[in-house]
Amino acid sequence: MAHTHGIHTIDTGFVRPQFDAAYLVVEHGRGAFIDCGTNFAVPRMLAALDEAGISAAAVDWLILTHVHLDHAGGAGELIARLPNAQLVVHPRGARHMIDPSVLWAGASAVYGESVMEQTYGRLRPIPAERVTAAPDGYVVDLAGRPLRCLDTPGHAKHHLTVYDECAAVCFTGDVFGLSYRDFDTANGPFILPTTSPVQFDPPALLVSIERLLALKPKAMYLTHYGRVEDVERLAADLHVQVDAMVALARAAHGRPDRHAALMESLTDLYAARAEAHGWQQGRDMLRQLLGMDIELNAQGLEVWLDR
Repeated sequence: MAHTHGIHTIDTGFVRPQFDAAYLVVEHGRGAFIDCGTNFAVPRMLAALDEAGISAAAVDWLILTHVHLDHAGGAGELIARLPNAQLVVHPRGARHMIDPSVLWAGASAVYGESVMEQTYGRLRPIPAERVTAAPDGYVVDLAGRPLRCLDTPGHAKHHLTVYDECAAVCFTGDVFGLSYRDFDTANGPFILPTTSPVQFDPPALLVSIERLLALKPKAMYLTHYGRVEDVERLAADLHVQVDAMVALARAAHGRPDRHAALMESLTDLYAARAEAHGWQQGRDMLRQLLGMDIELNAQGLEVWLDR
């Protein structure tokens, strides 16, 4: 799906439709991908080039918001098909793209090898000379169009946001939360934070959100999922929920059933907020759509508590 300013939204096909997005930005016939999904998304990424009318050789950049596998798992396979592209990644993530063995081992310890291969495919290393570590403020030059990389920790220490000055929008990865189109109502998009184990840092996340808000962007492009406007309201919603989630985590701390209690209280929080937003499909449907996210949020909060 194409938006203005040469921005194309690509559904990577991960989990379900409209769950996981990557983006293609085209300027004067040159392209930059932002995030890429898993190995299984590579055909969709290449098809997006055809739809945009440019070749794989015209792609100069693949920028990763962070190295979690739903954003970056297919980077090695995609770069191998883009003869002139340079990978841009947070300095903390660069080594994991050059040698993904630690990334693979960590995720495999949680999910198991067979699930990893079925879900993500094997991770392909990227030659070091094709990897650029982007410090805070690093500017990617896309045919004269500046794409500024901003260090935005909170979801992960290796997270960056891409600010597109031309379009006045941010590509936010996971730092500006999740907003699935399933929850849209007459009141606009519904949003919730995403913690993710193991580097969730609530104060840092709130600082990152404020930093992006200060840019006064017209819209945010989220990985999960798509373009959202009404940015100031959504930022305020994220603030309220981060504070509420931290309070729920503290309340569950020390309980023998901590994880189950946190899962239940987070579900209560999101269900009440969705209903107040005008979403009327009920708690069971909410659990069906947000089950994975609630689980990850509970885990992220627990790791933060224990740290």
